[in-house]
Amino acid sequence: MISATLLTDLAEVVNGKIAKVVLNDAVELTDFSIKRVDGSTVAMQYIIPASSVSLVTNIKLKSSADETLTDNNVHVPITSDTLLLHTLPIKEV
Repeated sequence: MISATLLTDLAEVVNGKIAKVVLNDAVELTDFSIKRVDGSTVAMQYIIPASSVSLVTNIKLKSSADETLTDNNVHVPITSDTLLLHTLPIKEV
């Protein structure tokens, strides 16, 4: 069993590595409304401007060195500026 303290520490490391969100391999977002650790979960909120994309089919989280940390296929229509909540739970499997 992994302790809650270690899971929180790992979440802090992951949070520190995330520098940007890349939508559809084309749109980079670096401004987060919220980017924090809550227990063993990394919680982020960011705004997707409707002027930048009309349909999000892929979301990548990347480091400042442009290393892909996560890669998720999605289907999110964007009809107006959209606030997206993105969470990364850090847990033992």
